Amino acid sequence: MASSPRIGIRIAIGVVALAVIGYLVSFAIRPQAVVAKVSPGTAVDAVPGSVVVRAEYAMQLRTEGNGRVMESALDEGKEVKKGDFLVQLDPADLELEIERIQADLKAAKARLEIGSLAAVDLEGAKADLANAERQFKLGSISEADLQKAQRNVKQLEKRVELENVANQQAVETLENALKTKQRQHEKTRMLAIFDGKISEVFARLGDLISPNSPIATIISKSRTVEARISEENFSGVKVGQNATVRFLGYGDQQYEAKVAKVLPTADPDTQRYVVHLDVKIDPELLVPGITGEVNIVVNERKSQTIIPRRALFQHFVYVVKDGKVEQRHVETGFTSLNQVEILKGLNQGDEVIVEELDRFRPGDRVRTKLSN
Repeated sequence: MASSPRIGIRIAIGVVALAVIGYLVSFAIRPQAVVAKVSPGTAVDAVPGSVVVRAEYAMQLRTEGNGRVMESALDEGKEVKKGDFLVQLDPADLELEIERIQADLKAAKARLEIGSLAAVDLEGAKADLANAERQFKLGSISEADLQKAQRNVKQLEKRVELENVANQQAVETLENALKTKQRQHEKTRMLAIFDGKISEVFARLGDLISPNSPIATIISKSRTVEARISEENFSGVKVGQNATVRFLGYGDQQYEAKVAKVLPTADPDTQRYVVHLDVKIDPELLVPGITGEVNIVVNERKSQTIIPRRALFQHFVYVVKDGKVEQRHVETGFTSLNQVEILKGLNQGDEVIVEELDRFRPGDRVRTKLSN
C-alpha cells in the first residue's frame, strides 16, 4: 500500500507538467504584438504638409537666330560653370552678310565724305547769281531773270542739304545693321551664364535650328525645399519655426529644418500655401523633383501620455493587458509626424500595439515585444 502515495505523486507531477507544457505551447503559438509603452515627454503640435525639392531657378537656352549646330558640349547631367562653352551654330551666312554690310558702309562713308553731287552745280549756280546781280545793277537783265537765278541757288542748296542728310542716314543705318549682325554672330556661340547642371538637351550636333528654338535647360546648383500647407493649417506657420522633414526616397530618415520663407498667397488651384524650408542635409541629396512630407512645429508642451503616432487608428488604439488585446477609444491632443498626445483613454505605462494593427482584434491572446 506504500506504493499508492508514490503513484499519486507521480500522477500529480505528470498533470502539472502537462499543464505547464500546454501553457508554454499555447503561449508560444500566440501571435506576437510589437508594443510601445505610454510614456511622458514633450507633446508637439505640428502642421503637416507635402514637400518637393526644386532647383532655385532654371533657364531654357534658346537661339536668337537660325543655323546648324556645328559644335556641342551639351550632355544631360553635365555640370557647367559660368562662361563654359555650350553650343556653336554655323555662322557662315551671317559672316557673308557682315562682309556685304561692311562694303556698303565703306561706300556710304565715302559718299558722305565726298559730299553731294549737286554741290558742283551749286557752286556754278552761285557764280551765275553773282553775275546776274552785276548785270541787274547795270540794267542788262530784268528783275525776273535775277529772281530766277536766286531760286536756282536756293533749290540746289536744299538739294545738297537733303543729299547730305540722306548720306549720313545711310551711314548710320548701315552701322546699326552691322552692329546687329555682329551681335547675332556673337550669339551663335552660346556660353553658360551661371553655374549649374544641364537637365535637358533638345538640339544635337548637326540639327538645323530655327529662331527662338530651345537648345537645352540648365538648372542652378542651389535648391529650394518647398512645402505646401493646407489652408486650415496655414495660419500658425511663421518664419523661424522648427520642422521635421522626411523624403520618400530616403526611407524613414528624418532631417531637421526651419521655416525660411512664407509666401503670402495660396495656389489658386489647390488652395495650399507655399513655405520654403532650410533643411540640414547634404546638398547632394537634394535632387530636384524628390518629394516627401514635413511637420512644422507650431507649439509644444509637457505631457504624461505620449504614444507613437503609428499606434493610432482613426480614434482607437489596441492595448495589450494581461496578454489580451483591448480596443480603446482615445482623445488626442498635439500631433506630430511621429508621436501623438493622448488626453483621454490611456494611462502612463499602458502598452499599445504599434505594428501590423490589421492583424489584431479585441480579445486576441498575444505575446508582446517592446518596440525599439
